[in-house]
Amino acid sequence: MRVCRRVCGLHSVRILLSPSVAPRLCGRWISQLHRICSYSTSQEQAPRHSMLRHLTSKIKATGPISVAEYMREVLTNPVTGYYVKNDMLGADGDFITSPEISQIFGELFGIWCISEWMAAGKPKDLQLVEFGPGRGSLASDILRVFSQLKTVLSGAAISVHLVEVSPKLSQVQAQCLTGDQSQVSASENEPAHRTGTTSTGLPISWYRRVDDVPKGFSIFLAHEFFDALPVHKFQKTEKGWREVMVDIDPAAPDGVDKLRFVLLPSPSLASAALTQVDEKRQHVEVCPEGGIMVQQLANRIVEQGGAALIADYGHDGTKTDTFRGFRGHKLHDVLADPGAADLTADVDFSYLRRMAGDLVTCMGPVSQRVFLKNMGIDTRLQVLLRSCADQSTRAQLIQGYDMLMNPQKMGERFQFFALLNHRRLVSPEVGEGMKKRRGMAPLPVAGFSELGLK
Repeated sequence: MRVCRRVCGLHSVRILLSPSVAPRLCGRWISQLHRICSYSTSQEQAPRHSMLRHLTSKIKATGPISVAEYMREVLTNPVTGYYVKNDMLGADGDFITSPEISQIFGELFGIWCISEWMAAGKPKDLQLVEFGPGRGSLASDILRVFSQLKTVLSGAAISVHLVEVSPKLSQVQAQCLTGDQSQVSASENEPAHRTGTTSTGLPISWYRRVDDVPKGFSIFLAHEFFDALPVHKFQKTEKGWREVMVDIDPAAPDGVDKLRFVLLPSPSLASAALTQVDEKRQHVEVCPEGGIMVQQLANRIVEQGGAALIADYGHDGTKTDTFRGFRGHKLHDVLADPGAADLTADVDFSYLRRMAGDLVTCMGPVSQRVFLKNMGIDTRLQVLLRSCADQSTRAQLIQGYDMLMNPQKMGERFQFFALLNHRRLVSPEVGEGMKKRRGMAPLPVAGFSELGLK
């Protein structure tokens, strides 16, 4: 959750945090999570001016660039990218996410993982895979649940796999999850760039790509990850779909570089490949990298077993222009001072479902409020309150619950979406030949009602 202000469509909400919540502030759950550094003005301006020069040079050489290329350069350029040059971690950062608000959030994720493992027949191996683990708070809460329910998980060989490209963030996660029990791989050719042992005694590894994660039954988690992947923007015109591009503004004063949005006069490869003939909206945002990742997860689930749970700001094919920038807890012009602000776009879950195709069963999206209520957040809150005598801690638990569940805060703005193996929802067959009969009904999917099945 963006601290102080997060805008969804035309509506915004202001969230005030107590000092008791502030120590758990976190950056975005993406693979390059960072906080704004306390550089001096001169130190701050250099990389941002460098990014603008880089972009204008590219545009002058090759012409207008897509919004996806603009996002990719601004956020992840290896030299001047926002997530490379800035460190968003700590209480002075711009954002707060659900795992940082309340321990209950991560605990319920842990219950979901165990539920899906049990529904799959309790396979011997259980790989917990998280994309963009931030500070490691979500994984830490999940592993605490695993430890508390070790009798349920007895016999399972559990391992933890984090997909994280930033060496700096890997260190932060390693400190949170292993203490000093991790080490950087000696060779860059190794699939895992860091390995170790968690504080609960489980093997843990860090990877740069999901393809590097070992094969096996896996529960994949992506919390506030997909909304930072680059999107293409398209506008419907009388002549068909046209792509929105980023160009240099010719009206800017001499000697001043300024960017603007322009519409291509003719179709682009992207507009031809990524738009739908029956699309009713006049403006759409498409994230091909998100689509590719969903296909990768679907293939892994079909071939190796498992499930995926995606939680993010998003919609089910209803919104149009959601591309936004955030700086200093406030909305920021996405084209102004590139490299100085975070860029994000709401996840279109209808697109992810379409990209998953018939390979897997898709459930959701359902709102965070519905998902957490189905998972038993009310019961868990009461258990914690009964066992807690400290008034400040009780107040923090109640405040965290309200922030997670209140429709005006995070309850309706966050959406949950799952990918499941088709066999997960089919009653098992038992017996052979003429004696074959229907077995027990499959376990319900925790967190999702029947209405969430699509």
